[in-house]
Amino acid sequence: MYKCFFILLILVASQTFQAQEQVFTKQDTLRGSITPERAWWDLTYYHLDVSVDPSTKSIKGKNTINYKVLESNAVLQIDLQPPLHITKVTQNGETLNVRHDGNAHFITLKSDQKIGSHQSIDVYYEGQPKEAVRAPWDGGFSWKKDDNGNDFVATSCQGLGASVWWPNKDHMYDEVDSMLISVTVPKDLMNVSNGQLRSIETNTNDTKTYNWFVNNPINNYGVNVNIGDYVHFNEDYNGEKGPLKMDYYVLKNNLEKAKIQFKDAPKMMEAFEHWFGPYPFYEDGYKLVEVPYLGMEHQSSVTYGNQYKNGYLGRDLSGTGWGLKFDFIIIHESGHEWFANNITYKDIADMWIHESFTAYSEGLFLDYFYGKDAAAAYVIGTRQSIGNTSPIIGTYGVNQEGSGDMYYKGANMLHTLRQWIDDDEKWRQILRGLNETFYHQTVTTEQIENYISEMSGIDLNAFFNQYLRDTRIPTLEYELKDKQLRYRWTQTVADFKMPIQILIDGTEQWLSPKATWSTMETNASTLQIDPDFYVYSKKL
Repeated sequence: MYKCFFILLILVASQTFQAQEQVFTKQDTLRGSITPERAWWDLTYYHLDVSVDPSTKSIKGKNTINYKVLESNAVLQIDLQPPLHITKVTQNGETLNVRHDGNAHFITLKSDQKIGSHQSIDVYYEGQPKEAVRAPWDGGFSWKKDDNGNDFVATSCQGLGASVWWPNKDHMYDEVDSMLISVTVPKDLMNVSNGQLRSIETNTNDTKTYNWFVNNPINNYGVNVNIGDYVHFNEDYNGEKGPLKMDYYVLKNNLEKAKIQFKDAPKMMEAFEHWFGPYPFYEDGYKLVEVPYLGMEHQSSVTYGNQYKNGYLGRDLSGTGWGLKFDFIIIHESGHEWFANNITYKDIADMWIHESFTAYSEGLFLDYFYGKDAAAAYVIGTRQSIGNTSPIIGTYGVNQEGSGDMYYKGANMLHTLRQWIDDDEKWRQILRGLNETFYHQTVTTEQIENYISEMSGIDLNAFFNQYLRDTRIPTLEYELKDKQLRYRWTQTVADFKMPIQILIDGTEQWLSPKATWSTMETNASTLQIDPDFYVYSKKL
């Protein structure tokens, strides 16, 4: 599963794929690892300057890459996927030699790369980029038309990589500090990208260039181009850090629908600032941009194609009715501003950091506006989509994410953890603390696990091993006999000892099962596990 939202068909296909034995290639390693040709330089600034020609489905431009030298080296890796090709690379006015190895391109530098110095190269490229057939799952450019026959163009590239449409250091561990995105389009169309619109230039060849500046660190797949016959409306949101500019770009025919449907955007901001802390990109604003595919979490430029319906294209993924109380794409994709764009995985194997927390955010939106019971019902309802066929965490170093269960199994893992902590304000402070502690950072699973363990005061090593690295679901095996309850955990990893809340003859009680049998005296005849815990039970 390559994208940031959930469809059962795609999930099943992903799990079938994950269950097969993986064979990784040199290209997987070049794409997915921190190679020596990546490690020695630190990204500081991009200026992506690209012209888009919808009539030929082609692009042409350059990326100016600024970096700081960390170690001595003379070969630098840049990534760009065919059929696009690099036409020239220059530094300090000199043309450089480029050795091509599939999607990776190794540039031999001529000037002295002094440690601590700041350098830049210009990478020129052109071609007809990969066309997305089923965006955003397969990625690339979407070349569509709107209902009035105007070109309607957008990019999406999670998993496949930003190098499918522009040359860059295509690994998530190193985010650029800031970025200028200049996109030239036919004069009757508008381009919307990330950050704030700095200027619009009118050119002599019936085109316009839109210059968008991103003030904050941004991950590669978060960069986007959206081209259409857009109209714009906006509002100011009074958030935790003051006024936040919220802009909306939609096709002309959909303006009135958007003004109604996009009322979920300030509601989202209110709920998520409560749960997660301040919106992480006040300087860049927040945008919703209509696109010809379902949507994606592009930083400060969230894309939208949910047909102006509540739920997921009008469907409730939980089957409870609660999923129709909000527009899934607005809530889910915007949740990624905190978990994906603020806190970003270093390796795609840890993609659960993006998807589990963001799938869980759907329930937290409901919690804020409709109450805790509504949220619980929604999260529990999504369990119908969990497959448990392969682990949530993928294989490191080869650009491979784990199972699609990272969405709703991950959300239920977090919901279960909230019950264990049994202190909602502490739980909220943990979520806010994650976004403060790892503000604008790339992270590993271990960092997230360790932070939650430390802040909760609970050793959660076995808990995370169980839900992230194992496919089994903890099962409470029990027997009620001779005025005695016998119980234990089965189907668990080593040292799993999570306490659990039960109803025993209707009375709430906590149990602390272990892998070995425990007993307690009782006259009870029935036992029911609190459904907020994602576990199974088996009565002997």
